Amino acid sequence: MDAVQMVTGRGVPLDRSDVDTDQIIPSDWLKRVERTGFGAGLFSEWRDDRDFVLNHEEYAGATILVAGPNFGTGSSREHAVWALQDYGFAAVVSPGFADIFRNNCTKSGLVPVQVDPAVGRALLDALIADPGLEITIDVERGTLDAPAAGIETTFPMDEFTRARLLNGWDDIGLSLRHEDEIVAYEAGRQTWLPTTV
Repeated sequence: MDAVQMVTGRGVPLDRSDVDTDQIIPSDWLKRVERTGFGAGLFSEWRDDRDFVLNHEEYAGATILVAGPNFGTGSSREHAVWALQDYGFAAVVSPGFADIFRNNCTKSGLVPVQVDPAVGRALLDALIADPGLEITIDVERGTLDAPAAGIETTFPMDEFTRARLLNGWDDIGLSLRHEDEIVAYEAGRQTWLPTTV
C-alpha cells in the first residue's frame, strides 16, 4: 500500500448514519476475484436514485467521504474499503466506525478519521453549503482542518496505526521489515523440513 501522510481535497457529504458494508458494496459485487473495479459498485443501489449525493456533479472528484455516525457496520468485507478507494476516496470522516471496518481501512491505506459528533455535523453542513470546501487531514499530526468553514479538530489514532499509514505498511510490508531475519532463519533450517519456494 502507498504511504499516507496528508490527504487534501474536497469532500462528499453522505448525510446518513448506520451505513453498513452491504450498502457500501452490495453482495452482487463480491463475485469478483480481483481487487480492482469495485468503485463502479460503490453504493450502487443508492446510486440508482438520481438525487443520491454521488450523482451530483458538484461532488465529482472529491477524495474525502464525510458520513454520519456508525459507518461501516455489518459484515467484515474488505471489498467495502476497496470500493471506496477504487472510486477515489483517500479518507472517510465519521463520528464512529465499526471496528472491523476501521481495521480494514488501515490495512489498505484508507484513512479513517473519527471526529466528535458536533464536528461531524458541522462538516456535513459546510459541505452541503459549499461543495468546493477544501479539507486537509494530517495523519502525522492527527488533525482535520477545513479553514473556510472554521473547522479545526484532532482525531484519535494509535501510534502503531499511524506508523503503518505513514510508512505504507500493509500486512506483507510489516513482515518484510524483517526480511533479513527471515532469510537467515530459513537458511539455518534442517533440509528435511518443508520449505516455501
